[in-house]
Amino acid sequence: MIVQREVWEHIPLLHVHTKEMTVESPSVIFIHGFGSAKEHNLHFAYQLVEKGVRVILPDAHLHGERAKPNMSTQQLEPAFWDIVTRTVGEVETIDKTLQNKGLLANNTIGIAGTSMGGIVTVGCLSQYDWIQTAGVCMGATSYTKFAEHQLTQFAKAGVKLPFTDKQLADTLTALAAYNLENKGDVLQRVPTIFWHGKEDQVVPFEMSYPYFEKHGENSRSAYMIDEKAGHAVSRAGMLAVTDWLAQHLA
Repeated sequence: MIVQREVWEHIPLLHVHTKEMTVESPSVIFIHGFGSAKEHNLHFAYQLVEKGVRVILPDAHLHGERAKPNMSTQQLEPAFWDIVTRTVGEVETIDKTLQNKGLLANNTIGIAGTSMGGIVTVGCLSQYDWIQTAGVCMGATSYTKFAEHQLTQFAKAGVKLPFTDKQLADTLTALAAYNLENKGDVLQRVPTIFWHGKEDQVVPFEMSYPYFEKHGENSRSAYMIDEKAGHAVSRAGMLAVTDWLAQHLA
C-alpha cells in the first residue's frame, strides 16, 4: 500500500493506492471531520484500498496543512459553513484532477466522510450527478436545519458569533441550495449508506434519519443505526461503510 502526500490545485491531500491499481480502478474521495485532518481517516482508506479502491484524503480549508497557526476550535467555528461549501467545490476539483491525470477511466467514483465530511458528502449529492455511491457518517441532510440547530446551541452556551442578523439570514438562504430535503430521488439514483449513532449530541440523529425514513424505503440506499453510539463511528460502522462503497464501485 502506497500513501503519497501530494498537492492538487492548491489542495494538500493523501493519495492512497497500490502499485497494482490501474486507470480503471475505482476511486473514493473521503472527507474528514471538523477540527480533524486528512491522515485521521487512514483506517477508512486502508479498508478501501484492500478492496481495490483508490482513496483521496484531502485537507479541508483551514484544516491540517491548511490550518492557521494557533487557531483554536472556537476561532474556527464561525467559518464552519464556509469550510463546508468550499469543500463541496473542492471535491469537484479533485474529481476533475483525477480525470486529467488519467486515473478515472471509467468514472467510477464515490464520496464519503465523517461528521463535517458527512455533511460535505450530502452537499455533493445535492450538486453533482457524477457520484456513483456515497457514505454519510454522522451527516445532516438539511444544511439549513443543522445551521439553525447550531445557532440554538450557540445561544444556549452564550456564544456570540461575529455576524449580523442579516448575515445569518443570508447564510441560511444560501445554504438552502445544498439541502437534500426536496431531492428524494437521490437515494434511488445514488446508492448511499448512512451511519449514525442514536446518542450523537453533536450532529443529532434526527438531522438525517427523517429524510431516509421519508425517501429511503424501496430505494437503493441503506441506513445503519448504532443505538448506543455518540459522535464517533464504530468499527462495525467503518467496516460497513467501506464494504458498501467498494461493492457499489465494483
